[in-house]
Amino acid sequence: MTSFTLIATPGDRRADLFAAACRACGLPEPHVVPWTDVLTGGSASVRADDDGNVLVRIDSPGEDARADALLRGPGDPARVGGGVRWYRTFTDALSRIAADTRRAGARLVGDVDDVAVMCDKRRCHARLQAAGVPVPEALPSVGSYAQLRDRMAEAGMRRVFVKPAHGSSASGVVALQTAPGGRIKAVTSAARTATGYVNSLRVRTYNTEPDVAHLIDALAPDGLHVERWFPKAAVDGRVFDLRVVVIAGEPTHAVVRTSRYPMTNLHLGGARGDLAAVRRALGEDGWARALDVCARTAACFPGSLMVGVDLLVGADRRRFAVAEVNAFGDLLPGLTGLPGTWAEGLDTYTAQVRAALARFSAAPAYAEVGACTT
Repeated sequence: MTSFTLIATPGDRRADLFAAACRACGLPEPHVVPWTDVLTGGSASVRADDDGNVLVRIDSPGEDARADALLRGPGDPARVGGGVRWYRTFTDALSRIAADTRRAGARLVGDVDDVAVMCDKRRCHARLQAAGVPVPEALPSVGSYAQLRDRMAEAGMRRVFVKPAHGSSASGVVALQTAPGGRIKAVTSAARTATGYVNSLRVRTYNTEPDVAHLIDALAPDGLHVERWFPKAAVDGRVFDLRVVVIAGEPTHAVVRTSRYPMTNLHLGGARGDLAAVRRALGEDGWARALDVCARTAACFPGSLMVGVDLLVGADRRRFAVAEVNAFGDLLPGLTGLPGTWAEGLDTYTAQVRAALARFSAAPAYAEVGACTT
């Protein structure tokens, strides 16, 4: 019988939901290897299986404080920054997991090189752009606030999104607007303290150039990815975008994220919107084009069973652009698959288990694992 080894944080919601998905598909409980074990230099403890029946899934380290300290170094887990060290430590760990998996005769569900690209916004943007996937225009690399303003002036941009290259969950993201007369506005969840910036659940605004310069200069050492502001569509006075989960190449789950702020992340006051209303607003042709963009995005990461696509819908409701691609963008509790897809009625984790069993058993479709339920 096929079984899973899960690289995750024990007790985390992700690990618990994936274990429930395994049970729903009649599989044994996954063997959970804590990220802290991997990050302290130990083996990924992948169980050997000469028949290749062990599948290895890599999940996010989550919000474990000890794992964060091993990835970024000691400090307040809420602090903004440390992305360069995080990325180096994380990708080194991915390489060790891949090597341990090969030695054990097991098989990785996702490609570690794909994950490394998705976790670097600059590399991810470049890959999508090269493939013809619509993305916001990006500025050349910037290393300071002064350089950012110079690049904006050269490109004729007054509104941009400034993103830490290796950030997640909108950590350190700044929605920056400038106007004649020296007016400036930076919206972010980064709160300034005596010891640096920390992530806050309250979005705040900086309105003076010294404050904005201090913020950007604090973020710059970790590397920045800067994009032209893409004006988003709105419903009921709130801007929205879509998180679309693509599994085995097909968009299977979608959620509307709405907000009064430029960032729509749910933990920053965003709320789930009415997907049916958005589909009606886009029309069937528009909805089909939106899903096609997401499928094309996933095709840029062929070794990944699942990707989460953050899709921007233009204010005219006709244009689309991909803001980010998430290697761990499947944490959407209570969300079931889109009607008419093979994942209809399945949550994101059960759908992935089902897809993995089909892919790695060379099943012709999904019939062999049709007994999976939510």
